[in-house]
Amino acid sequence: MCRTHAQADVASGVNIQGRELLPTNVIPKHYHITLEPDFQKLTFDGTVVIDLDVEEDSKSISLHTLEIDIHKAKITSGGQTVSSSPKVSYNETTQVSTFDFDNAVTKGAKAQLEIQFTGQLNDKMAGFYRSTYNNPDGTQGLLAVSQMEPTDARRAFPCFDEPSLKAEFTVTLVADKKLTCLSNMDVASESEIKDGKKAVTFNKSPLMSTYLVAFVVGELNYIETNDFRVPVRVYAPPGQDIEHGRFSLDLAAKTLAFYEKVFGIDFPLPKMDQIAIPDFAQGAMENWGLVTYRVVDLLLDEKVSGATTKERVAEVVQHELAHQWFGNLVTMDWWDGLWLNEGFATWASWYSCNVFYPEWKVWETYVTDNLQRALALDSLRSSHPIEVPVKRADEINQIFDAISYSKGSCVLRMISTYLGEDVFLEGVRRYLKKHAYGNTQTGDLWAALGDASGKSVEEVMDVWTKHVGYPVVTVTEKDEKTIQVKQNRFLRTGDVKPHEDTVIFPVFLGLRSKDGIDESLTLDKREDSFEVPSTEFFKLNANHTGLYRTSYTPERLEKLGEAAKKGLLSVEDRAGMIADAGALASSGYQKTSGVLNLLKGFDSENEFIVWSEIISRVAAVQAAWIFEDKAVRDGLEAFQRELVSPRAHQMGWEFSESDGHIEQQFKAMLFGSAGLCGDEKIIAAAKEMLKKFIAGDKSAIHPNIRGSVFSIALKYGGKEEYDAVLNFYRTSTNSDERNTALRSLGRANSPELIKRTLDLLFSGEIKDQDIYMPTQGLRSHPEGIEALFTWMTENWDELVKRFPPQLSMLGTLVSIFTSSFTKKEQLAKVEKFFEGKSTNGFEMSLAQSLDAIRSKVAWVERDGEDVAKWVKDNKYSA
Repeated sequence: MCRTHAQADVASGVNIQGRELLPTNVIPKHYHITLEPDFQKLTFDGTVVIDLDVEEDSKSISLHTLEIDIHKAKITSGGQTVSSSPKVSYNETTQVSTFDFDNAVTKGAKAQLEIQFTGQLNDKMAGFYRSTYNNPDGTQGLLAVSQMEPTDARRAFPCFDEPSLKAEFTVTLVADKKLTCLSNMDVASESEIKDGKKAVTFNKSPLMSTYLVAFVVGELNYIETNDFRVPVRVYAPPGQDIEHGRFSLDLAAKTLAFYEKVFGIDFPLPKMDQIAIPDFAQGAMENWGLVTYRVVDLLLDEKVSGATTKERVAEVVQHELAHQWFGNLVTMDWWDGLWLNEGFATWASWYSCNVFYPEWKVWETYVTDNLQRALALDSLRSSHPIEVPVKRADEINQIFDAISYSKGSCVLRMISTYLGEDVFLEGVRRYLKKHAYGNTQTGDLWAALGDASGKSVEEVMDVWTKHVGYPVVTVTEKDEKTIQVKQNRFLRTGDVKPHEDTVIFPVFLGLRSKDGIDESLTLDKREDSFEVPSTEFFKLNANHTGLYRTSYTPERLEKLGEAAKKGLLSVEDRAGMIADAGALASSGYQKTSGVLNLLKGFDSENEFIVWSEIISRVAAVQAAWIFEDKAVRDGLEAFQRELVSPRAHQMGWEFSESDGHIEQQFKAMLFGSAGLCGDEKIIAAAKEMLKKFIAGDKSAIHPNIRGSVFSIALKYGGKEEYDAVLNFYRTSTNSDERNTALRSLGRANSPELIKRTLDLLFSGEIKDQDIYMPTQGLRSHPEGIEALFTWMTENWDELVKRFPPQLSMLGTLVSIFTSSFTKKEQLAKVEKFFEGKSTNGFEMSLAQSLDAIRSKVAWVERDGEDVAKWVKDNKYSA
């Protein structure tokens, strides 16, 4: 459907491809927003004056509002009042307020809409909301903070809340004199007004989308650096040690300078603030010039946090700063292009992290982290294309997922490998320069990359972004120099129907042979044969930069296992090969016993990333078999112990200053894995460490293994250990430490302790942002999985009230409470519970959960006997 030239007084939305859009009779050019939060009433008073260009003769203006009370409105044009009391109507479904008036404003004129309103300083972590923190003296403090993306600016002020309707913003915040006021821009003026209050007005912003507007009011401390061209600060509320922001502060200054060079455009704002917010639904938000973070993703105390946390903080900071160009300067024109923002920022954070910290070897981690996350979600029937059609506000939140972020970034990595990194970045620079301060679609990026490379990028890449899923590439050998390669849609459930397998993907084969890597081969049809230097040694998808699974014959897989031992395969190749084999077993392409044998053969492996994938593939089998016969489960645990314990003991669990970043993570992972599968020596060591720790020796547990020590002690302990870990959560003031304790509690599997963990969720002791954390440990045992689902069904009404479906948290929780099931009757139980209930706002998460359960049901039905026999034949069970 195309956009109509509707009559002037159209009051409902315009429909483009089913999207709910505002009418286009007026276009916003500038907003002057004044807000005054009231910390007693938990509300805010506001005025917004919107300068409009009139595109059509109009007797009505429509814009977005949500949970806002409009007191007064006025429309003026050319210095004359058009209406001092327009009729206001509200459409709850589309969240649109319409102002009707008798005298038309004429096409080509300038108009002004002024609205006085009151909003809720809510506790839903959306719009302009309140966040609480503990002061050093134990009293509670309040901040007024904001989170607008994707569609919550309309909760903070009436606005044209669509990404393509960019405007300039002037913000004034009114607050007590002692409070700090922050927004996207630097302060233009500050004046004293009534009752010991001040009005802080900020300089006018560049053109930007409403979802990037930000305000913060509260008591804050900060640190600053002048190592970048403009001032860079980190803010945090009292009760947080502001010095813990030093790592993020220094990294931000370096990263901004680096991105200016790489993207060829200066950071266009006069300052860059980053702030730790105690209540925050996401990890962080890239508001232009004022990035907001969860405390744990910005503040880092290297004395109490391990190497993994440091890497996470670096990744988040560099992700958000990449958005200052990709997303903020150049913005997708509608939410179906969300991946342009998130996919690129994800890719850029890995790219910059690799430059800043080459010793972290992040591109190796990428294969077991980002790539596997993308391939896992996209192997479900209920996945969605990267460019996904979204129509309503409650659909938009659901696509902030592994497809937009991880698959999006994997597609960019694939194209950067195909074009070469330098050419790719030249294309990115052209794209940013051409579209600065504007809006784009995916085709604009492909055009810029095509322009830089001289290749028809759009033709190749459109298939990857416009279609759901990816292929499995099956390889057979015709003779000593020729391989036959065939592609088919890959589904985890292993039941692809002919109509689901019609898309032919351009597959970059990345052939590794004794002569090196050949990046020129592309499979662009269903099946084809290719020459190789020799079938003695070859492997497809070198370094796993391609977005597909490769299925080899058992004989070839065995040869690749031998090649791995001889050092012929890169770390990425070895980890990726294991990941592919595991995924193919779960979907019926190979026998699970074959994968278990492959893993058994990797016992001489020396690299952290490969071991990480080995452990996670064993864990995937264990998760699917979690409700099966105990003898088989114990056998799989014994196999895991045989694999990891010798290596864990060899590396040890003492940490020294000389341990490298990766070595620290390696030791920690092996210690945790061996302990949780019953290694007696490690269990004893963990219990001893916890005992000393409880007795007051805080150095008894190294930060790298704190989570593992807690988890092991809780799995093999009882009430005493539980009370100790819970008490640590209650008394620690460090967010990372508290999160570690929360995540571990669910490991305790006695009925009494499971109940205590679940009782914590709505106790008021845990912030709503952290409610999912105690559930993680519960998913590690059958009793916990059953208890989680029961708790959800008993508390459903309260869950929906606390986490409204139009926000993203409910979908995450539904997935946590349901997706660990593995049996047909459990699947039926979940389906029955949601029958007749509205699933708007989380229908995607629910469908993906149900698909995940179906895939495990099918896997166990197919390979149950195969695994039981393998466990027995290998003497892992009696």
